[in-house]
Amino acid sequence: MDRGPDLERTGRQDHQSGTRLSARTVRYIIHTILNAALREAAAQDLLATNPADKAKPPAAREAKAPEIHPWTAPQLSTFLAWADERGRTDAVAWRVLAYTGARRGEVLALRWRDLDVDGGRLSVRRSVGLIRTKGEGAELVEGPTMSGRERAVDLDPQTNAALRGWRVARAGLDLRLARDDALMFGDPEGTHQHPERFSRRFSEQLARCRRDLGDTAPPMIRVHDLRHTHASLMLRAGVPVKVVSERLGHSTPMITMQVYAHTVPGMQAEAAVKFAALVRGRP
Repeated sequence: MDRGPDLERTGRQDHQSGTRLSARTVRYIIHTILNAALREAAAQDLLATNPADKAKPPAAREAKAPEIHPWTAPQLSTFLAWADERGRTDAVAWRVLAYTGARRGEVLALRWRDLDVDGGRLSVRRSVGLIRTKGEGAELVEGPTMSGRERAVDLDPQTNAALRGWRVARAGLDLRLARDDALMFGDPEGTHQHPERFSRRFSEQLARCRRDLGDTAPPMIRVHDLRHTHASLMLRAGVPVKVVSERLGHSTPMITMQVYAHTVPGMQAEAAVKFAALVRGRP
């Protein structure tokens, strides 16, 4: 029986349950691996035949690169300075998104115990997302990261200091908001912020920034583009792809290059010039 379309629609079982699995995931991770296991069972006479031989997995369509609109370094600096000067309550969260490359749901699920102040490091262990059930609305659910793995992300001294200051500010509101198990960026009651409302506030504040600053303001982007900005700026600066991939939480550096190769034009030209210089003996 062909279960490909059903798996594409309903096969996801993590905190993003309800979103689709890609055809490639169903074809490779489910069909190919299961088919290999059943083929081995049939070869050892544990099964009369391989039932997966008659399955029709979905075609692995060419992945479409996501639309990316990263800021330049001056544009990011301009927005964060504007947010700090006006005391925007989400300013530290926006900084963490931009300076770590973490996903929105990962940042909104951070707890104070995830911050190693002395080591200047964040541990990204979980993510919060919306699960929509037909007829029952949406529910906020905390689960693992998209890769299913934890990762450590080193912080620059200024972002580390900003988080220390934010914890003091939270303690000033209520000491319970600064406990080790409290959410870094929870709502005033200490519960998870609604991810979509968080994104809307970013868009609203960026629009206000553009009204305040006029031509010097950065262009409109989505909050997720802060992650893209982090990756693009690091790659342009020559940070190794493996390091960028680890910070983003990608499963392999290949994914990082597939997503961001077109955002860093000139990398091949620079590599060609460096190679020629090495051959001439002038690195």
